[in-house]
Amino acid sequence: MMKAKEIMIRNVYKVKESDTVRSVIEKFIDHRISGLPVVNDRNEIVGYISDGDIMQYIGKHEDRIFAGYFYSFIMPGDEEEFEEREERLLHLNVMELAKKKVITVSWEEEIEKVAAILGKKQIKKLPVERDGVLVGIISRGDIIRQCFKNIL
Repeated sequence: MMKAKEIMIRNVYKVKESDTVRSVIEKFIDHRISGLPVVNDRNEIVGYISDGDIMQYIGKHEDRIFAGYFYSFIMPGDEEEFEEREERLLHLNVMELAKKKVITVSWEEEIEKVAAILGKKQIKKLPVERDGVLVGIISRGDIIRQCFKNIL
């Protein structure tokens, strides 16, 4: 059975945990990608940020009503304009938006298991680790191309 290390992309675009969201968006645009692992100085994965995290931040947030048996209150949505949210976003530290619980796979993981994780968790990419350090990334497209290139 084929392993993650055999099809993973080794040249991984990534950002450091000290970077701003501006650097994330620049990499998204420059490299036409939609997600990045966030690493510390030892290249250990400490987060993952995707275009979905950006959309969630800049999208309009509606008022929310919280009601209990003895109380209720309204948490107001956005009072600032879209452009203001865009500008504020650029200056945030990447870890303010990044997911901190990152699903990863070992570079020895079998492709069948990697495919199962991507499908079950409904995620597009998985960082690949070796001894706790980022060594690659695998996308759903990488697996499909590898599995079906000799069949079609």
